[in-house]
Amino acid sequence: MNPVALITGASRGIGRGIAIELARLGYNLVMDDVSSLEASRQTRKDCIEAARSKGKRISVQIIRADISQHAARKRLIEFTRRKFKRLDILVNNAGIGPKVRRDLLEATEDSFDEVLSTNLKGPYFLTQLAARWMSLLRAQDPEYAPKIIIISSISAVTASVNRGEYCISKAGLSMMAKLYALRLADLGVNVYEIRPGIVETDMVRPVKDKYDEMIRNGISPIRRWGQPEDVGKVVAAIAQGLLSFSTGEVIYVDGGLHIERL
Repeated sequence: MNPVALITGASRGIGRGIAIELARLGYNLVMDDVSSLEASRQTRKDCIEAARSKGKRISVQIIRADISQHAARKRLIEFTRRKFKRLDILVNNAGIGPKVRRDLLEATEDSFDEVLSTNLKGPYFLTQLAARWMSLLRAQDPEYAPKIIIISSISAVTASVNRGEYCISKAGLSMMAKLYALRLADLGVNVYEIRPGIVETDMVRPVKDKYDEMIRNGISPIRRWGQPEDVGKVVAAIAQGLLSFSTGEVIYVDGGLHIERL
């Protein structure tokens, strides 16, 4: 039986890169997204082709669910349970930036609530639902080794005063990873935080010229854009059990951006 991964925000960007790498490993996928159905279908097609290239046969299911909503989170878990009867990896990847980047002194409560509901509240309670189910499955099968992955951001530790709500949401995810890692260790569920840097996705397209210049000027020691597959490969390593004696670990995928320098 193929292992199963549930990936939020899966049709584009980092989520898409993760989905394709897990497909290559032979994972059945539940892909959640609220972006265009066309993008989701294309990602599904690419995942199936990636799996076939490795001689794998997989099932890829698309669910459109807004994880900021309780009913949608519950529906994701219930669908996965009905369809596959197991969940080996939850990847909390879905996230949004503010619709308008505003200075900290001009930021609005509406934007704060929207970003925090999707980026922090949604993953927090989706993880709760998944962890309850995983703990039951683990009790039935001691060989079962589920994993929860939280995609945060370099913004968890690097301040941007024109998108404070985004930074706060990512810092919250970082603490969430620690909390769940502690709570779930005795239950046999490992938790990992992956902290991407400047990754070439739709989210950063409006400020691409700015980041192009920053990368040229050496903001990260490895002077290139990160790509979604860079993050996907780290998820694949976790999925293969290569970090089985680690939990609560922060894994940077940022070209060295986080290194403090003089």
